[in-house]
Parts: sequence; structure tokens; C-alpha cells
Amino acid sequence: MSTSIRISELATRFGAVLHGDDVLVARVASLESAGPDALSFLANPRFKSLLETSQAGVIAVRAADAAGLQRPHVVAKDPYLFYALAAQQLYPRRQVNPGVHPSACIDPAANVSEAAEIGPNVVVGAGAVIDAGCVVMANSYVGAHVELGRDVLLHPGVTLMDGCVIGDRVVIHPGAVLGSDGFGNAWAGDHWEKIPQVGRVLIGDDVEIGSCTTIDRGALEDTIIGQGARIDNLIQIAHNVEIGAHTALAGCVGIAGSTKIGARCQIGGAAMISGHLEICDGAVVLGGTLVAKSIREPGAYGGPYPMQAHSDWVKNAAQLRHLGELAQRVRQLEKNMASLKAAAGDEE
Repeated sequence: MSTSIRISELATRFGAVLHGDDVLVARVASLESAGPDALSFLANPRFKSLLETSQAGVIAVRAADAAGLQRPHVVAKDPYLFYALAAQQLYPRRQVNPGVHPSACIDPAANVSEAAEIGPNVVVGAGAVIDAGCVVMANSYVGAHVELGRDVLLHPGVTLMDGCVIGDRVVIHPGAVLGSDGFGNAWAGDHWEKIPQVGRVLIGDDVEIGSCTTIDRGALEDTIIGQGARIDNLIQIAHNVEIGAHTALAGCVGIAGSTKIGARCQIGGAAMISGHLEICDGAVVLGGTLVAKSIREPGAYGGPYPMQAHSDWVKNAAQLRHLGELAQRVRQLEKNMASLKAAAGDEE
């Protein structure tokens, strides 16, 4: 549920400059769909023509796009970031309703704060710790000796297996599973022997984890997700993976075991990352890329196979479009060479 705020308050709070009337805004919307009560934004100059036709009450723009704009607007260094921060204020997280639902099953040896909210059919194991401000929604499972920091939000159907440690203000969306066994097996000549997975999953503060994502516990050491990381839906993170602070992974990424990804990286959707690699801080991996070797230098990397610097991939991809034509020309040259050799033989 949204709330209404004067745009001047938002501008002051987030370092923007208001031009025009101090509009009361109650929601955020796109330039096309916004109404008089909405805040919208222009992040891409290609859509500048929409500024005059939009019905938004106020629009966030860069200084370069504000010239001649005769309507309420705020000038922000980054309009998209301003929109994100404003939206957080307009759509605040719902208040915690402390208490334990009668259908919840809480082990007597668990330590659940009286300032936490435990929903229907939640199971909390022995030795688990749930701190103040946490919300554990319906049908979630919090295993033995799991630790939840302050203000954690577990959406319905989240599973936290034994020993997971979750930092403050973490949000985990429906169906996510943390702390299941990693894929550890040893070949015994004619069958597989399971390797017990004895590590944990450690989640830093302010991390958000998407729906149906799985993060395996470590085989020996811990699987670690750094502070502020953003992990989208349907992602597989294998045992002993380490992900640095503020790194973002888009949907359907798969990361094999023991790979270390640095801080502030961006991994595009459906990228596949092999095991035991290292990816340096600040690397960008484009969607659909197969990463089969370590990345030592920051930059953008892409290409289904093989992975290479994106600029190199673009050049090679341009040549690949002419590969059939090139092959035909080579065949013609070979025929010409054969004819010339035959002619030279006849002359001898």
C-alpha cells in the first residue's frame, strides 16, 4: 500500500532540485501510464518526446533534459536512482505484526524475539534464533541453529536448512531454498558415494534473494553471499561459492562449485559459470555467456562460446555472418588453383 508525499520532501531528502509546483505524489508510474498523482522519470533521452505528452504530476530528469520543460519536474543526477529511492518512500515495507500464529510449530529450544512475526504453518527448529523485526511468512521452514538477524523478511514457502546464518534486513522471496546439500559425489568404480556437505550458507546484511533460487551449503567451507548482493529468481549457486558485496545476478544464472566472484560485479541472465574460477571486482558478464576461465581484469565479457572480451566478441561475430560466403570463395580459389596447376602440367 502506498502513501502520499510532497515532491519537495523527496527532492530535499535525495539531493534533487524541484522546479515548479510542489506536487503531492502517491505512486510511481511510467511516462505513458502516469496520472496527476504520479511521479515518473526519464532515464533514457531516446524517450524525451514523451515528456510533453505524459500526464505525470512530476517527472525526474537530468539537467540536460530539463531545458524548456514547462511542467513540475525535479532535476536529479540520476533520475532512475531518484525514482528508486522515492518509490521506497511511497511504498514502505508493511509494519511487523509481532506474534506467533497458532498453527506455527516452534521448537522449545528456539529463541524467537517477541518483536518478530511468525506466520501460519511456519516451522522453527531447535536452537534457531530469530531477531526482532523479522517476518517469517506462511509455510516457511527455519531449520535447527539457523540465525536470522534483525528485520529479515522471509516470504511464503522459504526453506532455510540447518545452520544458515542470515544478516540484517535480508529479503528472501517465495520458494527459495538455502542450505540444501551441494552436489558432492565420489565415483567408486561402479557407483557414486555421497560426500557429506558440512559447511554452511552465510548471507550478509541487506541481501535480496529471488524466488525459487537455490544456494547450496558448503562441502567443507561455507558458501558466502556478501553484503548488499542482489540475486534474481531461478538462480543456482553451488557449494563453496563466494559472491562479493553488491554484486548482482540476473535470472537463471548457474554458478558451479568453489567459484569466487568479486564485489560490484554484474552477471547477466542465463550466464553459466564453471567451477573453481575467480572473477575480479567490477566484472560484467553479459547474458547467455559461458564463463569457462577466470576473469582477471574488470570489463564487459560476452559470447556463448568461447567467452572473450565483449569488444573482441562483437568483431568476431561480425565476421561469422560472412562465414558461408568466405567458405564459398575459398572453394572457388581452390578450384582455380587446381585449374592453374593442371594447365601448368599440360604446358610441361
